[in-house]
Amino acid sequence: MTTERLLHAVEAFSTWIGKAFAWLIVALMLMVCIEVFKRYIINMPTAWVFDVSNMMYGTLFMMSGAYALSKDAHVRGDFLYGSMKPRTQAALDLVLYVAFFLPGIIALTWAGWVYAGDALAIRETTFNAVPLPIYPFKFIIPIAGATVLLQGLTEMLRCVACLRDGEWLPRLDDAEEIDVVEQQLAGSTYVDEEARRDAIAKAKSIDEAARQRMEQE
Repeated sequence: MTTERLLHAVEAFSTWIGKAFAWLIVALMLMVCIEVFKRYIINMPTAWVFDVSNMMYGTLFMMSGAYALSKDAHVRGDFLYGSMKPRTQAALDLVLYVAFFLPGIIALTWAGWVYAGDALAIRETTFNAVPLPIYPFKFIIPIAGATVLLQGLTEMLRCVACLRDGEWLPRLDDAEEIDVVEQQLAGSTYVDEEARRDAIAKAKSIDEAARQRMEQE
């Protein structure tokens, strides 16, 4: 298996996980809408909805980490990074992954496993009129940590490949950013002046089309 195929296989796995857990948004929305109706229309509030909504949103947030990392979508202060050449970017990324990412995510995964094990041992539940088990939710912590760790190791391999080849390997296509300038100028690849001008021209055409649409309305 080539390096690019290996990277894409792990990215596809992270993407599948992210999209699968994204359906929790729909379930969470429906649950909240039903609870609002019950609470304010028929005066029959449910005691456990707040706890369930917290667990659902927490699960969504944690299980989307690997997906976001696979798409290079985490927040990055790249006012200098974006102007660097690929090999410089890869060297900087690799150093930061080794120095900060690996220790942090390994500690999170290990501590999360211990934390979940303790919750299972005492059969931990919520504190309300209808107690709900918490320990299944807490096992999401080490699972999410393991998926982010796997994707992070893949990102480190991507950095090594970039140091070897002098350019970034392409990522799997998924969702395209609406903000063309941000996508072109703040991405993880070196952008030359011609690409910068093309991005600005595209952004201006989008703004002009939006302005004309608003005037017509």
